[in-house]
Amino acid sequence: MPNRNNISKSVIKRLPVYLRILDKLIRREVEMVSSKELSNESGFTAEQIRKDLAYFGAFGTRGAGYNTMFLREKIIKIIGLDSRTDTIVFGAGNLGTALTRYNLTKNPYVNVVAVFDNDPKIIGRKIHSIEILPINRAPKIIQERDIKVCLISVPAAAAQGIADLAVENGIKAILNFAPVKLSVPEGVHVHNADLTIELQSLIYYSSAEEERLSRIEKDNKDKKPSKSFTHE
Repeated sequence: MPNRNNISKSVIKRLPVYLRILDKLIRREVEMVSSKELSNESGFTAEQIRKDLAYFGAFGTRGAGYNTMFLREKIIKIIGLDSRTDTIVFGAGNLGTALTRYNLTKNPYVNVVAVFDNDPKIIGRKIHSIEILPINRAPKIIQERDIKVCLISVPAAAAQGIADLAVENGIKAILNFAPVKLSVPEGVHVHNADLTIELQSLIYYSSAEEERLSRIEKDNKDKKPSKSFTHE
């Protein structure tokens, strides 16, 4: 397998998309899938899919495509999902609770081992079987469980402090839902999931579409032939 540092982040981000599609196909008992079919499901071009997979080896058969079970197993190993990854969640508000519930019930590749918050009103409550713990308990749990991945879902003002605490105790990968850019040392990877920005971007496209339609309609009205006049 090539050095992961030599492969672009965009390639790595596409692999879980392929994995999700393969999981669905396997549940439907589909044994073979072509790059064109993967393209139809993912929105990426067939050429891009073949190129992405070729970084890691030759997994398909010309004219036949990919065996879904075989390719799924390879992608799981490439990503590092061949064993469940222990992770922790910082922030047990509405979003943090939703993220925890989803990963506990819907994500077979992730094992949420602890959730932390600094609000005394919710500390001690449970999200399914996971008790919400005070943040000062995090360092010990990170070190004892050798946790390398965390989710941060706290207010922007608290996010950098949480990131610092996490990194100081061994976290190497952060999925950040706080609307702020985190500063982390080299070797620590941060993926930002800013839901506000995503929604605002979507609204922009919606507004732009309405504006275009309105402009086209106005242009069409302006271009209607004028009434003819009889000149004497």
